[in-house]
Amino acid sequence: MMNFFLKAFKNLVTAPEKKQLLQNLFFLSILQGLNYIFPLITLPYLVRVLGPEKYGLIAFAQALIGYFIMITDYGFTLSATREISIYRNNREKISEIFSSVITTKFLLLLSCFLILSAIIQIDKFKRDWLIYYFTFGIVIGQTLFPIWLFMGTEKMKYITILTVIDRLLFTFSIFLFVKTPGDYIYVPLLNAGGYIVGGILGLIITFSHYKIKYRVPVKKDIYHQLKEGWHSFLGVFGINLYTSSNTLILGLVAGNTAVGYYAAAEKLVNAILRMLAPIDQTIYPYVNKIASESKAQAIKFVQKLVYLTGTFSFAISLITFIGAELIVKIMLGSEYNHSIAVLRILAFLPFLSELRSILGFQIMMPFKMDSAFSRIFVGAGLFNILCSFILASFYEHIGSAITLLLTFLFVAIVIYLYLKKKGINLISGSLDAKWTTYEPQI
Repeated sequence: MMNFFLKAFKNLVTAPEKKQLLQNLFFLSILQGLNYIFPLITLPYLVRVLGPEKYGLIAFAQALIGYFIMITDYGFTLSATREISIYRNNREKISEIFSSVITTKFLLLLSCFLILSAIIQIDKFKRDWLIYYFTFGIVIGQTLFPIWLFMGTEKMKYITILTVIDRLLFTFSIFLFVKTPGDYIYVPLLNAGGYIVGGILGLIITFSHYKIKYRVPVKKDIYHQLKEGWHSFLGVFGINLYTSSNTLILGLVAGNTAVGYYAAAEKLVNAILRMLAPIDQTIYPYVNKIASESKAQAIKFVQKLVYLTGTFSFAISLITFIGAELIVKIMLGSEYNHSIAVLRILAFLPFLSELRSILGFQIMMPFKMDSAFSRIFVGAGLFNILCSFILASFYEHIGSAITLLLTFLFVAIVIYLYLKKKGINLISGSLDAKWTTYEPQI
C-alpha cells in the first residue's frame, strides 16, 4: 500500500508540465498554513474576551452576510476561472471576461446592499444594525478581489500575498482594539477593512501586471456571464445553505449563546479545512485544462489525488475526534465546554469535505456536469435546512452539528452514485467509452 502512495505521489510531481502546478500548490500551501495559524491566534482571544453571547452575535451576522458574499460571487470562482483558464494566453479575451465579470459583480453588490438595508428594518436585526453594515464590508472586499482571474491564470502567488496582508491587518488590529466585551463592534469593522485593502491591491495587480483594459460591457456580455455562472451559482448556493444556514437558523430558534457554542467549534473545524484548500484550488484549473484534452487522463489524475488526500484528511479527522476535549480546553476555555460535543460531531467534516470537493469540483465541473452539480447541492441545502430547523429546535447547537455532518455525508454519497451511474468509476479510474467521443449535455 505504501508503495502505491509513493508511486502516485511521484507521478503527480515529476512530470515537467506540472512545474507550474507544484509552484501554485507551494504558494497556496503557505497561504493556507498562515490562514490556519491566524484564526488559531485570534479565536482563543476573541471567544474569551467577547464571551459566547457577543461572539455568537458576530457569528450570526457573518452567517447572514455569507448569503450576500455568495450572491456577488455568483459561482464566478468556478465558471470565470474555467473560462479564463482556457483563454489564458489571449489578453484581449481576458480583458473582455474581466470587464463583464467585475461589472456584473458590482451590479449584484448594489442589489445586496439594498436588500440588507431592508432586512435591518426587522426588529430582530434593527438593534444591531451597525454590526450588519460593518460585516457587509467583507462583501465589498470580496467583490473587488479578482480571485477567479488569478486562479484561471494559475498565479496563486498573488492570492497568497494579498490574503496574508489582509489577515495580518485583521490579526494585529484585533489585539490592538478589542479589549473588552463592549469592543465587539470593532471585530466586523476590522475584518471588513482587511478584505477591502486586499481587494484594492488585487485590482492594482490586475491592471498593472495583466495589462487589462476595462471596457464597459454590453448587455449580451453580462448575460453571458450570468448564464455561464448560473449552475455554479446554484451549486454554491446549495453549499451556502448548509455552511451558513445552520448558524443563522440556530440564532433564530435558540439565541446568540447557542450560536457561540456552535460557531466556536465550527471555526476550529474550518481552520482544519483551510489546510486542505490549497490542493483543491490548485488542482481545479489544471484538471479543467487536461479534461479538455483527455477526460481519461483527468480521471486517472484525480484518482491518485483521492487516495492521497483521502488518507490524509481521514487521519486529521480521527485526531480531531479523539482530541476534541483537549482542543476545546486549550483553544476556547472552560466557558465553552458545550462546544466539545459539537467538535466531536464535526470532526469528520475534513474527510467528507475532501471527498465532496474532489467528486464535485474536480470531476463534475471539468466534465461540464454543471446542471447536475447545481441540483445536487441545492438539494443538499434544502435537506440541511429542513433538518436544521427540526434538530436545532430540540437540541440547539448539538442539533446543528448533527445536521451539518448528515448533509456532508449526503452530498458525498449522492455525487458518487451519480458519477457511477454516468459511467465514471473513480475507484477503478475507468470511463465509459462515450466520454471519449463527445461532450455530454447534462
